[in-house]
Amino acid sequence: MIREATERGEFDDLPGAGKPLDLSDSDDPDWWVKRKIRDEDLDSSALLPAPLQLRREAQDFPESLRGIADESAVRDILLDFNRRVREALLASRQVALPHSVVAHTVDVEDMVRRWRVTRRGPS
Repeated sequence: MIREATERGEFDDLPGAGKPLDLSDSDDPDWWVKRKIRDEDLDSSALLPAPLQLRREAQDFPESLRGIADESAVRDILLDFNRRVREALLASRQVALPHSVVAHTVDVEDMVRRWRVTRRGPS
């Protein structure tokens, strides 16, 4: 089948034809995952443990909420965030990791005040 495909020219003009393979990261057991993430410009944050994902999400507050026009929707997002933080904390206690990373809940009222400021823009 390969010979027939070659004869039909199905392998002609493939990307990287005639160039050496890049094996610089082949000693890393996860080379193929990292390369896939890089080559397809995928978001690797989903690979992080839940507490780190939550910490990263919290770092973006309130700026990440700027596009939300409704205050009740902002509150719902923040309450959902706090619920997920509590769930992650409970899950880490069940596993009993000695040095587990902890995410912290946000003060919803303070964050709503800060969201209002970001919506108004600089004074």
